[in-house]
Amino acid sequence: MDLINTVVGVPLGWLMWACYQVFHHYGLALILFTLLTKVVMFPISLLVQKNSIKMVRMKPQLDALRYQYVDDKDAFLDAQSALYKKERYSPMAGVWPLLLQLPIIFGLLDVVYKPLKHILHLPAALQGAFVEKAAELLGTTAGELGTTAQLAAVEQIRSVPDAFLAIPGAGEAVAAIQGMRLDFFGLDLTKTPDLAVVGGLLLVPVLAGASALLMCYVQNKINVLQIEQNRLSQWGMTAFMVAFSGFFALIVPAAVGLYWTFGNLFSIGVTYLVNVVYPPQKYIDYKALKDMKQSVAEEQVKKKKNAVLAKKYYKQFFAPENAKNMKVMFYSEGSGFYKYFRRLIEALLRETDLTIHYVTSDPDDAIFQKNEPRIRPYYVDETRLIPLMMKLEADIVIMTTPDLEKYHIKRSRVRKNVEYIFMDHGCSSDNLAYRTGALDAYDTLLVVSREQAMEARAIEKLRHTRRKRIIECGYGLLDDMIASYEAMEKVENPKKTILIAPSWQYDNIMDSCLDDLVEALYGKGYRIIIRPHPQYVRRFPMQMKAVMERYRDRMSDDFVIETDFSSNVTVYTADLVVTDWSGIAYEFSFTTDKPSLFINTKLKVINEDYQKIPLVPFDITARSKVGRQVEKSEVKDLAPVVEELLANQDAYRERIVALKQQHFYNLGHSGEVGARYIRHRLARRYGRS
Repeated sequence: MDLINTVVGVPLGWLMWACYQVFHHYGLALILFTLLTKVVMFPISLLVQKNSIKMVRMKPQLDALRYQYVDDKDAFLDAQSALYKKERYSPMAGVWPLLLQLPIIFGLLDVVYKPLKHILHLPAALQGAFVEKAAELLGTTAGELGTTAQLAAVEQIRSVPDAFLAIPGAGEAVAAIQGMRLDFFGLDLTKTPDLAVVGGLLLVPVLAGASALLMCYVQNKINVLQIEQNRLSQWGMTAFMVAFSGFFALIVPAAVGLYWTFGNLFSIGVTYLVNVVYPPQKYIDYKALKDMKQSVAEEQVKKKKNAVLAKKYYKQFFAPENAKNMKVMFYSEGSGFYKYFRRLIEALLRETDLTIHYVTSDPDDAIFQKNEPRIRPYYVDETRLIPLMMKLEADIVIMTTPDLEKYHIKRSRVRKNVEYIFMDHGCSSDNLAYRTGALDAYDTLLVVSREQAMEARAIEKLRHTRRKRIIECGYGLLDDMIASYEAMEKVENPKKTILIAPSWQYDNIMDSCLDDLVEALYGKGYRIIIRPHPQYVRRFPMQMKAVMERYRDRMSDDFVIETDFSSNVTVYTADLVVTDWSGIAYEFSFTTDKPSLFINTKLKVINEDYQKIPLVPFDITARSKVGRQVEKSEVKDLAPVVEELLANQDAYRERIVALKQQHFYNLGHSGEVGARYIRHRLARRYGRS
């Protein structure tokens, strides 16, 4: 505290002295002092305004990153840090006013408590003599007077000046102290308000609280950050500031309370002024923010409505007849996951008399539109999913969701012999794509490929976990895509069509090198289709809008940005796919037998321990087999690589077909293989052949 009083208190003392020389009135000098501190801190206020604008502008991106890395806090923090660096945003900038305000308050307290030192600039010896004499008159000691010693001396000098005239050199000082105007509209600013004493001084904490209320009200309307908060947060902070301001002004001398009151009032002017210098409307797309808020509000309304629907389906799921007869249950995270189950479910319907119980977390899942009496769909919301999973009594549960037992989805606590089957919804490396131990709690894996089977055994050995049943099943989605492609009429494109189809992970093509990629290919005689990932379009509306604006003048039949994902026609009909780490490259190449071009953006690694087993992930090894890969720094010179890939499609076709045959199990028959296994397991359980 002595250091603050010296480093901050002394300069503030001189500033207060200068203000006092202007008015020779303590209250008016304090108001001028408060205004000058706001002027001195105005550059900091501008910095905070710029930083706040950046934060609001980044909000949609941050929300998207939270969704993208919902189960990976470290990855989210890395991505957040990278975004802050890109936008030159400083998380500490908003703290600077508070950090500077605190020493000013402590320094001001020193100025208020020591008027002999800071206002009158009396010699230290004379200050001490006055304090000692005042203590003597009050029947105490200077030490017991503590921080209020000089205020007590001023009061005694003004009350009994003759008692101090005997002190050497006191004459002019006593006269100066008697001439000081230490009041403000009759309120003695050297006194501290006291709830036990009804008087005018109690107006000071009241005014401090009222000024805080007015400041918060205005800032809730015009402060770039506060207008983005919800009403509850706004008024919660308002209530806190009013209570804090009133309490603070109650426990310090009225001079400090006056400073706090006018500081709040001047802050209103500062807020208006920074909005003039850096108007938020110039830098923030408020229409996009409004649309996002509207979307969130609509989702909340829909969520409440869906809760009623989920309650109905939850009751149906646990109906007595289901508890006795439920043999097979599928769980789907959303409508888009049926495509992974389709071949297996249709084989079960075709080859058995089983009833399929299908639980989904999507109330709009297309499963509800299927006219199949032996499929019983149920919608379950987040709050009911946990108890449903823990209470279910099905014989077999089939899911594409990893991390069973780790997070919200648990094994049944009612029936211990439920068989949990993991069905992969990708053809790449599970070791790379899932967290450590993500599949440990499963009993059976329906694997897509030889590589996935080898990884599963290697992970069991590494982690010393129980041996699971591994069924060489295959990839139903690829089977469907190949069948659809083979049924299509093949028409050669008038112009070679290049499909740019990035992932939405961090450092994806859309964010890192799209402009260079377009410049390398545009005007070279190709038809270019940019097809962002659906989650990118949904989660990054501002970036998507910026892309559309940037390329608006180029839009034509030969340059398309596709945001309708209801059809895969562009995937099937393209001549070349350009991507980063998206699985669409393998779906495209293994369906059409055409090559893909990979841009080496930052590899998305969910399992940081993936290198602990001696197997290189398929995602890495396959890139150079199904096409070519280039570094981001080489994108500007991409045209020759594209020409080579298009000119040598026949050679690549041979390599792709060979890899497809080698990699995937049971091409075209994955559903039948999976159904055969489930029939076998149920037959063993119920003693039938």
